[in-house]
Amino acid sequence: MTAYKAGDPTTINRLYGRAKGKPLRQGQQELVDRLLPQIAVPSAGPVTAARLFGEDRPLHFEIGFGGGEHLAYRADLLPDHGFIGCEPFVNGVAQALVHVRDGGLANVRIQHGDALEVLERVPDEALSFVYLLHPDPWPKARHAKRRMMNDGPVRLIADKLKPGGEFRFGTDHPVYLRHALMVMRRHRDLFDWLCERPEDFQRRPGGWPETRYEAKARRLGHEVWYFRFRRR
Repeated sequence: MTAYKAGDPTTINRLYGRAKGKPLRQGQQELVDRLLPQIAVPSAGPVTAARLFGEDRPLHFEIGFGGGEHLAYRADLLPDHGFIGCEPFVNGVAQALVHVRDGGLANVRIQHGDALEVLERVPDEALSFVYLLHPDPWPKARHAKRRMMNDGPVRLIADKLKPGGEFRFGTDHPVYLRHALMVMRRHRDLFDWLCERPEDFQRRPGGWPETRYEAKARRLGHEVWYFRFRRR
């Protein structure tokens, strides 16, 4: 998942973390070489639904999509919406491309690299949903400023969401959980937490599929928490 260079957490910081893992298989490399350029987010200029999909439509933005399971599920569920997924880890990008190819998902665009650089180019109030699922927790206190859930990124997400748009966040790491809730409490003027009882964040909401990472967390005995915030 996406993490960022240490610095002032009130600012927008750049990418920090690994970009490669195991060597790609031949079929995966072919998808990266051939399919990715066809559906890649443009490297410069505004990122709009009309530019990406040829028409105005609701836009979803996923920060650090891992293997792309959630991105593909949502894109298949909502074929009339547009989906932008950003992931720095090339192996995750390759896995997502398999989902796009096998599902015939014409409503997905992918950025191999920095999510915040793309998000900054999205017009304000253009997004219907933003997703941040199981980001790198950076659990040590000295690394807290590297976390995606910090004041600068959260304010940027708020700027890009439409009023009434939804920010979804999920984690299985208790340190990150406490940090994220502290950050979101500081931005109660921007977001309403869509929660009335503990079950609302202890059970996965409808339309929110289990990812490979979440399944692994559960096998390890971790509790998973789900959060939905509505842009005021």
